[in-house]
Amino acid sequence: MLYSTAPDDLRRRRLIVVGITFGLLLISVVAYVVLIQRSPVARSSQPDVGHRTGPRPEAGATPLNQIAPLPDISDPETFARQVAQAIFEWDTATLITRTDHVEQLVAVGDPTGESTPGLVSDLDNYLPTPDAWKELAKYETRQWLSVEAVTTPTKWLEAEAQAGDSLLPGTTAFTIDGVRHRAGVWEDAPVSSEHDVSFTVFVVCGPSYPECHLLRLSLPDQPLE
Repeated sequence: MLYSTAPDDLRRRRLIVVGITFGLLLISVVAYVVLIQRSPVARSSQPDVGHRTGPRPEAGATPLNQIAPLPDISDPETFARQVAQAIFEWDTATLITRTDHVEQLVAVGDPTGESTPGLVSDLDNYLPTPDAWKELAKYETRQWLSVEAVTTPTKWLEAEAQAGDSLLPGTTAFTIDGVRHRAGVWEDAPVSSEHDVSFTVFVVCGPSYPECHLLRLSLPDQPLE
């Protein structure tokens, strides 16, 4: 009699372990899509520069020392495209600074401010460091993005269904696939480069807010699948 209940106890313990494991897996997925943790990204010490292939702003356009604010957009996919292009579009030959670009994107960030520190941290993975920015300016380096596809990650749909009311209505994610173009001048010769990029933007739109806001970004080339 002392050992008759052992199999039942073992079975119960196994069920408890399975339940805890499943719960932790669900929490990790939701945490990833809502609050992506920053991880170090290696940066090349050699500047990636090239020849300027596009026109500079004409007289009467936005001054070279001012960055235009991003317009209010209520359509989630259109907003995701705008954010993606704003992240990658910069020109070190102007007087617009790295900080200006960060502030431009933070301005359309989480209205509550809760995601702002994380967003600023995310942007550090996309923009050159302050020292690298100064170095790239010597070569009149500019960059822009050609968006080729905007899709909703399958894992986001799964996480959204499982998260239930823990997400604000209108919270969604889009994976951006595109080509990063960089151009400048290297040793008085025009050079340019292209690089495929893929990343996920997490946004919140209506009905929670009349316009869309940027919450977080995945790591570069590590989109949510």
